[in-house]
Amino acid sequence: MSDTAQTIRPTLNRHVDFARRSLLISIWFAILTFPIMVMRADVAARSIVWRWSNLVWVIAGTFVGSWIWRVALERKKNGGGNPSGPGSRGIAAVRARIAILTRQRHFTLGSFIVLAVVIGIFPFAGGMWQTNVMITALLYVVLGLGLNIIIGLGGMLHIGYIAFYALGAYSYALLNQQFGLNFWMALPVGALIGGVASLLIGIPVLRLRGDYLAIVTLAFAEITRLVLENWADVTGGTAGIRSIPRPTIPGMRMTLPQTTVFIYFTMIALVVFTIFVVRRLENSRIGRQFVAMKEDVIAAQAMGVNVAKTKLTALGLGGVWAGMAGVVFAARTTFINPASFSVWESIIVLCTVVLGGMGSIPGVIVGALVLILVPEYLRAFVQFRMLLFGAILVTMMVFRPGGIIQKRRRAYTISSVEKQQAVTESGDLSIEG
Repeated sequence: MSDTAQTIRPTLNRHVDFARRSLLISIWFAILTFPIMVMRADVAARSIVWRWSNLVWVIAGTFVGSWIWRVALERKKNGGGNPSGPGSRGIAAVRARIAILTRQRHFTLGSFIVLAVVIGIFPFAGGMWQTNVMITALLYVVLGLGLNIIIGLGGMLHIGYIAFYALGAYSYALLNQQFGLNFWMALPVGALIGGVASLLIGIPVLRLRGDYLAIVTLAFAEITRLVLENWADVTGGTAGIRSIPRPTIPGMRMTLPQTTVFIYFTMIALVVFTIFVVRRLENSRIGRQFVAMKEDVIAAQAMGVNVAKTKLTALGLGGVWAGMAGVVFAARTTFINPASFSVWESIIVLCTVVLGGMGSIPGVIVGALVLILVPEYLRAFVQFRMLLFGAILVTMMVFRPGGIIQKRRRAYTISSVEKQQAVTESGDLSIEG
């Protein structure tokens, strides 16, 4: 009995300390937010309405949140609790079973079929608003996967990625306005323009790394936006370009809902194509050069990797996907202006890569969906939406600094047969010696 008490007492004291600190924080937070959450001026009646119930909710919510936060940090500090306890063993067993299940072919095939069915019925069951929100999320998935080539694989911090997105959008708008090119003809042209522009900005910054490269790319994004604003004779300036045609099937007239559904499936096809290409690139010789350059530039050069050529390749490929996404954006909105391509958009795309997991294709997809869908579906909490969103991001950065789905390093294992062959060969060599 005494041993049990000695075991429980430190844990109880620790939780009491957590509760005391959480109560102090909740009181201070209530004092700081008192004028906003409790006091409301009624202009018509020239009086102040006191909302004391809000004060109770602020104190209670802050206390519970702070206590949970401290408990979670304590568990993280201790490695997630007692690794030898029965609960940890049970969790490890469940994880092992899930890993075995996900490797089975029938599970993979079943998951693919379920996902395909959900994707197929979504625009018809969700309605116009839901479909438009999902199209926006899919656009950021393509942008995130394109930027993942530059940052996640190549290791180059790029903050001006939205400039190539803008060039792709304006290329379609201007080509359609001046030469009558439709969406399908402008799509590869926009991709080419985005890739070439990325190469051109990459040539003078080949020797820059880290923060210096980020500053230069950020400056390039701002220069692009200012040029689009001031070159009014060509780009329309701040007024932008209107009446950009939406993508359609040749020879068929579609209504607005039909066009929205068509754009949705077009984005699904573009996402699948992007995943296929990025996956193949990741496992190719060029992709391995990207990873080698990211890990250690000097070591990569010593192993024969042409770092300058590899950097330009990564930048060019990343710009291609930004250009394609820009063409789709212009066709979807039918109106573009420089305000649609601010630096904030670049930061959002960068956050999708960092939040999801740099170098991880599933992570970037999940990061883009979370980053775009969560603010939209939190519109019911419009007053606290950004506060909740910021809390989610901070929580992710503290407890999952590598991203939601971290990139797994390749591990090469030797089977028992190969080990036996190695032992046999080493024995034969020792006998011959």
